[in-house]
Amino acid sequence: MAYYVGVDLGATNVRAVVADEDGTVLSSRSDQTPRGPTGIAITEAILRIVREACSGADVEPQDAVAAGVASIGPLDLAEGAVENPANLPDTIDRIPLTGPLSVLLDTDRVYLHNDTNAGVIGERFHSERNPDDMVYVTISSGVGAGVCVDGNVLSGWDGNAGEVGHMTLDPQGELTCGCGHDGHWEAYCSGNNIPRYARFLYEEDGSVDTVLPMEDPDFSAVDIFEHAEDDEFARHVVDQVGHWNAMGIANIVHAYAPLTIYVGGAVALNNPDLILEPIRERMDEMVMVNVPQIELTTLGDEVVVQGALASALTGGTGDRSRL
Repeated sequence: MAYYVGVDLGATNVRAVVADEDGTVLSSRSDQTPRGPTGIAITEAILRIVREACSGADVEPQDAVAAGVASIGPLDLAEGAVENPANLPDTIDRIPLTGPLSVLLDTDRVYLHNDTNAGVIGERFHSERNPDDMVYVTISSGVGAGVCVDGNVLSGWDGNAGEVGHMTLDPQGELTCGCGHDGHWEAYCSGNNIPRYARFLYEEDGSVDTVLPMEDPDFSAVDIFEHAEDDEFARHVVDQVGHWNAMGIANIVHAYAPLTIYVGGAVALNNPDLILEPIRERMDEMVMVNVPQIELTTLGDEVVVQGALASALTGGTGDRSRL
């Protein structure tokens, strides 16, 4: 029996699954992503969680014939590592991935993707139609996209295609992204940055009345979405986030002409109506070509790890014909 491993390295959590040759998940383990002191601590956490997932499936790590790894970026594909991730502490400058996993699993079939590319691989692999033109967008601690055009998942020469969260939407550059640049989509709409955007709008207005705990150091996007129905300022923030999200999605539509856009990530999954409906409502006025179907991911918070597993099963492509 052949076994396969899927790994999802996010800014918040690390997850690993072990599956048989039919893709049936036998075991799953997850833990919080370490905040340092260096990237090696994260590598060690991944190896530990993979060992635990293998133990849960009652297999040895060396029994796995291939692994897919989905990771936050930016990636260095040549070295099989993450370099200077935007949403982790500055002390984490490099996270080795493929080399240590190859040693643990005793296989050179370790396929590395950025997490959103893994998302589109997962959606496409599990879709009934296996569409050739589709996009997976994540709105979570960061913002990004995996793009499939004419049946080809676009990864770029260095694995960093799809970093749409770092496209400039605001030419005024009022807010600075975690990557250090101004005006990026992610600076306004990611789970980490929505509270910062709310504070910016609050200070800009100067006299707004709100129940939101603006001065609380634990103020989060959750507070904003929870009060969107009963607080005028919270509704305003959600509306503005919807505007930026729609602008980003419209740019994706114009660039890649997808038939379907699936949206995932914690912000979207926890607030599907407040995230998806403003995007859908604005598409006709923002898009000059065919408007795609815009749906919540069909795989929930498993989409990225399922894409990593699909990559392992299909030799890195996610193409079901490779099975």
